[in-house]
Amino acid sequence: MFNSLTSMFKQLIEGQDLSKNQGTSPNIAIASLLCEVAGADHQINESERVAKLQLLQRLLDLDEEQAKVLLAQAEPKVEQSVSLYDFTSQLRDLSQPVRIDLIKAMWEVAHADGEIDPIEDSVIRKTAELLYVDHSDFIKTKLNVLGKS
Repeated sequence: MFNSLTSMFKQLIEGQDLSKNQGTSPNIAIASLLCEVAGADHQINESERVAKLQLLQRLLDLDEEQAKVLLAQAEPKVEQSVSLYDFTSQLRDLSQPVRIDLIKAMWEVAHADGEIDPIEDSVIRKTAELLYVDHSDFIKTKLNVLGKS
C-alpha cells in the first residue's frame, strides 16, 4: 500500500493524469458485475462459469478467448472492490436497454445453477438501483429468466 501511495504522489508531482488509473473500463465493469453475482453466495459452480463466459460473449460481442481474458481481468477487481459502485459508476452512460440487458444477464448467471440465492437477488437489486433501472424492468427481467413471463 505504501508503494502505491508513493507512486501516486510521484505521479502528482510529475503532473501526470491520475484519472486514467482510477477507473475501470466498461467491459471490465460488466464482467466484474457478472463475477460479483456469481460469487455472491460463495459458491461458484461450473454452470455459473459457463453462463458468465457465454453472456460476456453475447453482451460485448466477443469471442471465447476475449471473454476468458476479460473474466481473468475482472475477477481480481471483484476481490479488491469494496462496493458495487466501483463498477456501476463506469456504466451509467450506457443506454437504458443495455443496462436492462446487463440486469437480465446478471439474473441468468444467478439462475444458472437452478436457484437464485437471496444474496444474489440483493446484489442484482442494488446494481439495478445504482444503474437507474426501473423496478418494473428489474422484475420483468427476473420473471423472464425464471420463465414466468
